[in-house]
Amino acid sequence: MSLGFPEHLSFPEIQKKVEEIWTGVLGVPEGQEGAPFFELGGESVGAARIVARVEDELGVWIEVGDIFEDDPTMAEFVRTVAARANVAQL
Repeated sequence: MSLGFPEHLSFPEIQKKVEEIWTGVLGVPEGQEGAPFFELGGESVGAARIVARVEDELGVWIEVGDIFEDDPTMAEFVRTVAARANVAQL
């Protein structure tokens, strides 16, 4: 799998996996799925873990700054990963 543009991934596949990674690393409480990274207690170590898992499990290269500097919600981060994977959203 090449980093950056895995052609075999669909948006729903990316969304499901990124949501799994995000909620697992951050321990997102029920009802807080729309909260931004820092509001969920995210820090640099959590951002690095999310990035590493996205790269390992999806083959999509993401920068820690995409999380740490932008303070995205889970949905925003899903869109970032999909864009980096060059996958159109439905």
